Amino acid sequence: MGGTPTGRAGRYLPIAEHGLIGDLRSVALVGTDGTIDWYCCPSFDAPSVFASILDAERGGCFELAAAVPARTKQFYFPDTNVLITRFFTEDGVGEVQDFMPVSSDSVEVARHRLIRRVLCVRGSIPFRARVAPRFDYGARPHTVRRVGDAAMFESDGLALALSATVPLETDGTDARADFKLAEGEATVFALDQVGGDVAPRRCARTEAEEQFAETVAYWRRWLSASKYRGRWREMVHRSALTLKLLTYAPTGAIVAAPTTSLPEQLGGERNWDYRYVWVRDAAFCVYALLRLGFTGEAEAFMHFVTRHISPGDGKPSGPLQIMYGIDGRTDLPERELTHLEGHQGSAPVRVGNDAADQLQLDIYGALIDSIYLYDKWAKPVSSDQWDDVCALVDWVCDNWDQPDEGIWETRGGRKNFLYSRLMCWVAIERAIRMAHRRGLPADLPRWRQSRDTIYRRIMRRGWSEQRQAFMQSEDGDVLDAAVLMMPLAKFIAPTDPKWLSTLDALGQDLVSDSLVYRYDPQASPDGMHGDEGTFSICSFWYVEALVHAGRVDEARLAFEKMLTYANHLGLYAEEISSTGEQQGNFPQAFTHLALISAAFNLDRALG
Repeated sequence: MGGTPTGRAGRYLPIAEHGLIGDLRSVALVGTDGTIDWYCCPSFDAPSVFASILDAERGGCFELAAAVPARTKQFYFPDTNVLITRFFTEDGVGEVQDFMPVSSDSVEVARHRLIRRVLCVRGSIPFRARVAPRFDYGARPHTVRRVGDAAMFESDGLALALSATVPLETDGTDARADFKLAEGEATVFALDQVGGDVAPRRCARTEAEEQFAETVAYWRRWLSASKYRGRWREMVHRSALTLKLLTYAPTGAIVAAPTTSLPEQLGGERNWDYRYVWVRDAAFCVYALLRLGFTGEAEAFMHFVTRHISPGDGKPSGPLQIMYGIDGRTDLPERELTHLEGHQGSAPVRVGNDAADQLQLDIYGALIDSIYLYDKWAKPVSSDQWDDVCALVDWVCDNWDQPDEGIWETRGGRKNFLYSRLMCWVAIERAIRMAHRRGLPADLPRWRQSRDTIYRRIMRRGWSEQRQAFMQSEDGDVLDAAVLMMPLAKFIAPTDPKWLSTLDALGQDLVSDSLVYRYDPQASPDGMHGDEGTFSICSFWYVEALVHAGRVDEARLAFEKMLTYANHLGLYAEEISSTGEQQGNFPQAFTHLALISAAFNLDRALG
């Protein structure tokens, strides 16, 4: 890994030039230059306090870096989510250790403490800090005042206290500190949410050391439950640690990504808020977590599903909402923040997500597959949960044959998407398996008839004789990487001639040096302007499809190539540009889930 010069070439660091820390309630993105560019308090979907990744001037940030020219390198303290940014200067080497303590104490949890320890490990280095919060996405004014040796930032509804072991100066909105450290010396900055039962508390060096050790121990203890011992242990474990950071501990929810509006194309309009729970992610989450041995997280996620998504308590069995707030809420109105310019000028910046109101039939397959996997590998579902499954499957039997917006949440009108049909088939097929294995009551004749009807419909109207491939939608002629799920979902044999022909067609039309595009938006208009990069989850699906087709050497090369597109810490955004840059919200759970699955299956094939 090469060093990164401090100081930004432009006003923005690239998306990939960030690491992630968190406390299982929210996260912060820390740039390779030592600046915290994104932080929402007290939760993932709360308004931002630091958002300079979306607006360099108005977003707010927490700068902490050497005050002289320096090269930097960033890495995680081994097997943890403690991030270290090192500064190499002419006169010495220093580092900033960033972490958020994970606590079970309710008052300490409410503190949402963010600690930044600065150490000089060789020579001597001058440092400079600037803490410039901008509350409510930079829209709400605040005041700053000194309280003893701390600075108190206050706005309507939220107050943050900054303590430091060096003198702070305030200037009306921000706090600053200039200090010099000699070899072996350290200083500490701690940012706390205060109010209610949480009083401001100074963070002494000894307390910071203790919380550092406790945080390291927490992450190592958690990771020790992993059963993965394969070839790509470091990347798989980094993906697992990242998924854990995207978990909202109070409810077991897992957000799709912890950011909003990071662009899928610089200057484009494909900027969305991903700080919510997608039902579609359910099966992938449960599969990946159980494969690695993290049954507790899978169980917590299933509790979220049972509590907020499954029918019962008067909730209808369909159509289900496709996404939910981290607390289970269903109202996620989308609006634009016109006062923010967007990352590198890529407006609009959006909060909320109107896709919540779309019809996406594939989520039934994802949801019931996750319940099937959990029942098979973790804990048998309860009788009430089975009643919910039956209600869901009955709804699918009645409603699978209608157009919807599909997996990619297009805004160009509803179509008869093949992937939606496929996952309706999965919903019914997995429920039939559960009924057989457990001897559970079910309307099996009706379920089988619907399942078989969907199968024949896909084989008849999803297949193009002209293209010799399965298509994006019925009677269409456009390819879509979502069909890579056909063998992965066990709908078609991975060596079926029709599937092998489809795999070749995808390789010719949508694959670029092992990277996979979702579809061609010119050939299949999706209601949005501009282009996008390759979709990283599809690239990992492609690896799995190659594995199952017996093309293992090709799969391994594609997987190894895909690993080169990770950032310096092993993190992935949603997409990769034509020049290899990370695009879209970052890091993305879907991508890391698919990496885990691809690594697991490739390992098994290699023996």
